[in-house]
Amino acid sequence: MKTYETLKLEEKENGILIVGLNRPDKLNAMNRQMVNELCDLWTGLAHNLDIRVVILRSEAEKGFCGGMDVADCFQPNIMNGPGMYDFQLDLGRIELAMRQMPQPIICAVHGAAAGAGMCFALASDIRIITPDARFNAAFINVGIGGADMGSSYFLTRLIPAGRAYELMYTGRFIKADEAMQLGLASYCVERDQLMDKAMEIAQVIASKEPFVIKLTKEAINLNLDCPGLEAAIQLENRNQNMIILNTLNKSK
Repeated sequence: MKTYETLKLEEKENGILIVGLNRPDKLNAMNRQMVNELCDLWTGLAHNLDIRVVILRSEAEKGFCGGMDVADCFQPNIMNGPGMYDFQLDLGRIELAMRQMPQPIICAVHGAAAGAGMCFALASDIRIITPDARFNAAFINVGIGGADMGSSYFLTRLIPAGRAYELMYTGRFIKADEAMQLGLASYCVERDQLMDKAMEIAQVIASKEPFVIKLTKEAINLNLDCPGLEAAIQLENRNQNMIILNTLNKSK
């Protein structure tokens, strides 16, 4: 496993990888280095059969992620058409890689998850939060487009669309109780239980056949946008056939 400057990695037994956002002095605000390192990590895990589940957490005491490090990301040398185009492509690659990698991602959130931090949580598969957790689509509050990093895609699929519109138009924070009410998070636990709960779920997932988990995540992602029931069933049938064949070949 590589060593990164803005990420802290810890590999546990049973193929569980803990990824910590590690710019605690900046509340894990995403700088260009973190963008590059997240892209590298997520794309690298796409073919890593040893890692079965990922837990994404914060190494900062005060919160999960304060958003984007504007001073670092919007330096004069990239404030032009080609520079911004390439930068936005890299931002998008983070969310795409998170969805395309075969390992489920459990996001453990305490404190603020603003802007980019909220998007990291939205692109994860499962969210566990603490009572002090709060989320906001901060983009519109800083004078740029109100939708970025896949937020307009994920939010409208995870919660009722009308509520998603309101949150993205206003940029207001939603607190833990509202996040639970909307179904944005699966569990709300005390801070000292956050990683225990994440590990509990990770252990259950890690006990499953990795190929089956991979195809299940693929089916869920593709069926979010499939044209109808028939296409969904065809995809599921294809996956079931692949799983059965894989099992039969292993037994020989």
